[in-house]
Amino acid sequence: TFPEPHWIAPGYLCEGLTLLGGRPKLGKSWLGLGLTLAVASGGAAFGKVPVERGEALYLALEDTPKRLQSRLGMMLHGEPAPDGLHLATAWPRLDQGGLQHLEAWLDEHQDARLVIVDTFQKLRPPQDGRGLYEQDYAALAGLKALADRHGVAVLVVHHLRKGSSEDPLEEVSGTTGLTGAADTVWVLRRDRGRMDATLFITGRDTEEQETALQFDPSLGLWCLLGSAEEYRMSQERQAVLALLREAGEPLGPKAIAEALGKTEGSVRKLLFTLVNEGVIKRVDRGRYTIPGNNGNVGN
Repeated sequence: TFPEPHWIAPGYLCEGLTLLGGRPKLGKSWLGLGLTLAVASGGAAFGKVPVERGEALYLALEDTPKRLQSRLGMMLHGEPAPDGLHLATAWPRLDQGGLQHLEAWLDEHQDARLVIVDTFQKLRPPQDGRGLYEQDYAALAGLKALADRHGVAVLVVHHLRKGSSEDPLEEVSGTTGLTGAADTVWVLRRDRGRMDATLFITGRDTEEQETALQFDPSLGLWCLLGSAEEYRMSQERQAVLALLREAGEPLGPKAIAEALGKTEGSVRKLLFTLVNEGVIKRVDRGRYTIPGNNGNVGN
């Protein structure tokens, strides 16, 4: 009889090895530091998901102590840091004693729940002439074994490759040896200049899901918005309604799709839903408007 997996953030982060991929300067480090604080204080991940209190180690290997101090000051609102919070800005590479150092730290901190490595490139051994898949898999295998032995979550921050793909796992930089070695894979996607993002999650112990998040720059925290599909639908609804209010005349699906940069098929489906809900109405020649709209934006 084996125990159920231990959840650090129920439904999102489980014990074992998690790989977090995202493009540079899009908020991965803020997300990692926020998770570390939530665990160390027994607070809430993403502002909403209660977590079990425990010690947490954040290896901020691309940050300076000054930057960490500034970010923590923002996130803690002047309150003292929780006792369970441990930070390091330097750590030996995995092939130079880094794995043994982590083992020793976990042996000394029996209440540890979370270790975050930011970023993987700073700890991974240099690649040689062997097969790239085997090297990628081996580079994470030690961290996964460490997480399994101690029953903790080890979250490794990594980068995405250039370009996009319908399969988020194919966007993770490197070979499939990295995603294959991890128990769970997170992919954070955010357009430049936007505060909202989507977090794709898939793994052995969690159902595949895509969650909408929003970054609060005043707090330095990522906040959970809910299902990414529902959030996108809500955003698209608002965009269609705003366009129809400002148009001054009824618009057809093609004109709406071109104005919003959407496919005509997806716009037709949304218009059908909005008509059934009574939010908009269909008028002559298959065009749509808002009931009572006379072109005045204030209506």
